[in-house]
Order: sequence, then structure tokens, then C-alpha cells
Amino acid sequence: MRQFKPLLVLLAIAFATVMWNRQHVAPATRPDTTVLPDRDHPRHQPDHNPAPDALLPPQARDTLARIARGGPFEHSQDGVVFGNYEGLLPRQPRGYYHEYTVDTPGARNRGARRIITGGTPPQEWYYTDDHYRSFRRLEISR
Repeated sequence: MRQFKPLLVLLAIAFATVMWNRQHVAPATRPDTTVLPDRDHPRHQPDHNPAPDALLPPQARDTLARIARGGPFEHSQDGVVFGNYEGLLPRQPRGYYHEYTVDTPGARNRGARRIITGGTPPQEWYYTDDHYRSFRRLEISR
């Protein structure tokens, strides 16, 4: 039992240190995000100036065209339900939002750019180029 006593003391000290640090360290802050208006939240104002699709990179316009045609899509994740777990888009029932990859030249994976649609058929469009940390509402001219 004596051989375990120093180990138990060390474990107790380590546990106490971890618990003390959890209480005295400032919480991590998220990077600045662009929050789109939440229709259910009174302090948010409507987005009166959505970005026209002409300001998007050409790859995003290609993705919009594929969405309008119903495909084909290069990535198996395209068209899947977007959960809005970040809570930056207006609250809607699960299944309302769908995500689509916007190709990033030179990227070895799907990259960080996406178009999110809302509704079936889509009635709302959003663009993110920073993997869901911010969104711009798009005004799609058809």
C-alpha cells in the first residue's frame, strides 16, 4: 500500500489543479461571426441588403446552376440536410436546409465554401466561405 500512496497523492494534486484551472480560466471566445437575422428574435433586424449572386466566385455560380438543374453533384454530401447547429441561420424545422459544396481551386478536400438552400424547392439561399462561421444571404436572380 505504501508504494501506491505517492501515486494517489500525485493523482489528487493533478485532479485539484485541473478543477481549479477550469474555474479560473476565461472561457474561450468564438471568432467574430456574421449572424443573420433570426426571425423569432426581436433584437435582430431583417437583412435588407442580400448579396447578389453576381458577387459570388464562379464556382459558387456553377453550384447554383447544378442546384437549379437538380445535379449532377460531385460530392456525396451535396444535397444532405444541413443541421444549422451553429444557429446562425433563421430557425426552421429540421430538413428545411440543405448544403452543397462550392469547389475551391487547389483544395485537396471539399474546402470551406458551401451554399445552403432553404425550402423544397429552394426559396432561400446562403453562402459561406469559412465553413459555417458566417453566412451571406443571397439574392438569386432567375
